[in-house]
Amino acid sequence: MASINVCTVPDELKAALRKFRFRKATTNGAIVMKVNMKSMEVEIDEEYDDCTLEEVAEDLPEFAPRYIVFSYCHRRSDGRVSYPLVFLYYCPGGVKPEMNMIYAGTKTSVINAIDITKSWEIRDAEDITEEWLLSKLEFFG
Repeated sequence: MASINVCTVPDELKAALRKFRFRKATTNGAIVMKVNMKSMEVEIDEEYDDCTLEEVAEDLPEFAPRYIVFSYCHRRSDGRVSYPLVFLYYCPGGVKPEMNMIYAGTKTSVINAIDITKSWEIRDAEDITEEWLLSKLEFFG
């Protein structure tokens, strides 16, 4: 039976995520992360600025998990604007069980590194839309 190691979140990544969390931009942005299977560390795969959630989803691999941190410019019906930070664990079907376990076992460490409360898992990149996100954010008011 193979030994499954939970990956580390390097200090450089933690610093980049903190910087992203407190960015001053007034547009959507995202950081997509992956696990480097050789070093067993989480690393940045892609960074996006002034993007839609659908644009980020289009670039996701078909058969590999990813962690996504998305800063969303949410314009409410009463005119207020908020910038919720959300975490998505994308794990499509067809992923090798070992890789799935590594990502699932590391997810909490990544969430804790950015101290995020809005987090969801999703299996199909086509479901990652602004409409889907708004339905999830309704719970938070």
